[in-house]
Amino acid sequence: MKIVKKIFSGVFLAAFLAAFLPSSEAQIKLKQDTLDCPAIGFGVGLVAPFGGLSTATAIDGSQSTAGTMADLYAAPYLDFCINAAWKFQSNWLVTLDGDIWFGANNDNLTYRKERMGDIFTSEDIIISYGGSDGVVTCYNRAIAVRAGGGKIFPVIPGNPNSGITARLNAGWFMQRTVFSQNLNENPVPQLSGRYRKLYDHYRNGLILSEGVGFWFMSNNLNLVNFSIEFQVSQCLSWSSRKYMLDNRMGLNGKDGNTYFDMLYGVKFTWMFPLRGKSAYDYYFY
Repeated sequence: MKIVKKIFSGVFLAAFLAAFLPSSEAQIKLKQDTLDCPAIGFGVGLVAPFGGLSTATAIDGSQSTAGTMADLYAAPYLDFCINAAWKFQSNWLVTLDGDIWFGANNDNLTYRKERMGDIFTSEDIIISYGGSDGVVTCYNRAIAVRAGGGKIFPVIPGNPNSGITARLNAGWFMQRTVFSQNLNENPVPQLSGRYRKLYDHYRNGLILSEGVGFWFMSNNLNLVNFSIEFQVSQCLSWSSRKYMLDNRMGLNGKDGNTYFDMLYGVKFTWMFPLRGKSAYDYYFY
């Protein structure tokens, strides 16, 4: 019996020492890793033009902004985007952005009668095939595809994957006027089929964008990753139509003008890393 008690006491003492005394192979958590991973994001934001330059001249004599986005479409524009990024362990970023934006008020073509004066009647209406007033909504639509990069500057203690970001990207964009007709009305002949191309201000060009924002990646939650960015863009574009009609700018033929637009906006993006969160760094001794 005494032998059993001695064995039990020895086992209990060994278990106690193993549980509470430091081990020669213990580990101490030091810091969170910086991640090396791809991510995909979905975002929403607002864009607005501010000024710009143009070689076109409006009928009222103004030239500097005639025909630019600021002259054509009332702001703001809604921006929906999808982007992909690769975040390196050094916190450098390589990014690819795709954006589509359009008028937030859904009918934002300015000086509409002057731009399409030849299809309006003296009563300021557009006659449809059925002889009634054709209800037409005119708004802008633009698409931009940009590639570039940037860097994250950590500012949160214990989270080196989050911080202030600076980005630069460049690419291609197009913009045009979209005409939407009430499905319950007869269509307007002048805005049907290929005829609408006479009035749609279709342009292609180059876009350069600079952004400053904040990038956040949670240490523990895979679904809590987002960025918010303030962005300024410069767009250089030319008409892609062989023939244009715009009475405000005196266009009745090829639009040979050059347009330089300035845009600014803010965008919120929710990101999904395509690789799981990494473990903490450990020190073994």
